[in-house]
Amino acid sequence: MKKARTSNGRPARRPATIRDVAKRARVSTATVSRTLAVPDLVSDAARARVLAAVKATGYTPNVAARNLRARRAMMVLVVVPNIANAFFAEVLRGIDDELVASGYGIIIGNLDNKVEREARYVDLVFAGQVDAVLLMSGHIPSGNGKLMTEAGVPMATICVAIADSALPSVMVDDRAASEAVAEHLLSLGHRRFGYISGPADNQNEVGRRAGFRAGLAAAGIDPDRAVYWPGEFSLGTGVRAAESFLALSDRPTAIFAASDTIGIGFMKTVTEAGLRIPEDLSIVGFDGIEFSEFVTPSLTTIRQPRHDIGRAGARALIDALADGAAPKSVLLEAPLLLRGSTARAPAALRERPKVRRSR
Repeated sequence: MKKARTSNGRPARRPATIRDVAKRARVSTATVSRTLAVPDLVSDAARARVLAAVKATGYTPNVAARNLRARRAMMVLVVVPNIANAFFAEVLRGIDDELVASGYGIIIGNLDNKVEREARYVDLVFAGQVDAVLLMSGHIPSGNGKLMTEAGVPMATICVAIADSALPSVMVDDRAASEAVAEHLLSLGHRRFGYISGPADNQNEVGRRAGFRAGLAAAGIDPDRAVYWPGEFSLGTGVRAAESFLALSDRPTAIFAASDTIGIGFMKTVTEAGLRIPEDLSIVGFDGIEFSEFVTPSLTTIRQPRHDIGRAGARALIDALADGAAPKSVLLEAPLLLRGSTARAPAALRERPKVRRSR
């Protein structure tokens, strides 16, 4: 049998195989596969030898064949309620960074807040085109008579838990962070409060509202005396709450917005009406999105470590796929960032301690 030759008559070079890499790196073929798919599971020394051997031999992994043998798609579906929301960008970047490092790809399922879009992603999971799912949707997608959880792939919620669901979650402690907001505003002498909420059935909203009320109650302030405005996590909610606030005769001196987006909409509206922040009014947001730093004044906020949340969510799925166990829940801390939108309550409105007169 004649050897294959190039156009100039020279023998064609045989493509490098995984055995060539293993022989050159002095490791097993399994170690080569592990290095290329899940590098964190390989020692630094072995990984360095494998990567050097890959470069020297010009080896190109046959990803399709590898996935077929493993019966994996090497893809993770991330279901997002609305990709236009600025909050999700950094979370998605964290997810992608972690997946790429472990040889996985990402499929973003943008629901665009439309229930009818769910069926296509449910079908995608049932068709075996993804190995695992991260849900940012706040609920379990369904379609064509099926729930996504019935597909039997590892699944976790990220950023927001799902009520009455046993799915593990990767998120911050909304309640504890919101208690810290109440404590901060109380320490500044504020005694009249307003709270602008997100969607009533959203578990982030549930935790934030409960935490804020608990923080007020712990200081002896009746949380029912605060003013509450319902809404969504949107600029429009902030604008409408501000319009209602401006119509009040006895206004709060401190506002807690359940998201930065709400807070920014509120700030713009009240400042255009002539109020000064923080001289006349203090406001705190939640999330720590980039825009919160660039409004005037910059918005005091709870910073969600969004990139870390994304990486932790992806890592929980990767570990679950590796050991065949269910993903583990992760709870991350969310610090309060003190910026220009909060200050001491106006002197005339601070609650003064009662002085006991001697007889």
